[in-house]
Amino acid sequence: MAKNKTAETQVSVSDFIHSFVDNDQKKDDSFRLIELMQQWSGFPPKMWGPSIIGFGSYHYKYASGHEGDAPLIGFSPRKAAFSLYVYTPTEQSTPLLDKLGKYKITKGCIYIKKLSDIDLSVLEIFCSESIAYLNEHHECACHTK
Repeated sequence: MAKNKTAETQVSVSDFIHSFVDNDQKKDDSFRLIELMQQWSGFPPKMWGPSIIGFGSYHYKYASGHEGDAPLIGFSPRKAAFSLYVYTPTEQSTPLLDKLGKYKITKGCIYIKKLSDIDLSVLEIFCSESIAYLNEHHECACHTK
């Protein structure tokens, strides 16, 4: 079976941001997201693959037999926009999408240009809801907290 590309690494999160992010506002927003997501998740930031900053982890297994580990929540400061891996469509979080602010969404993540474009209290709810969902449905690092 193929190895997952998105695995936890030992790369320094701070070194990654300083070398990868070339925009001062995006650097500031990255460090603010790290502070917030660490506070909300209770886990320190870790690099996952070459460009995702994740917090905590959970183990998934699909019906196909494919399985692996992934961060509970996380983000990547990509050139065009931040990719936020924080949203699980739940009864509480879905209606809040209208209150989040300026974003785009796909099945896997929310894209924002900068933190000032969104309501951070809504982002906190998304993070909490995602962690709770993963805790309930997967083997999760939350169980040891």
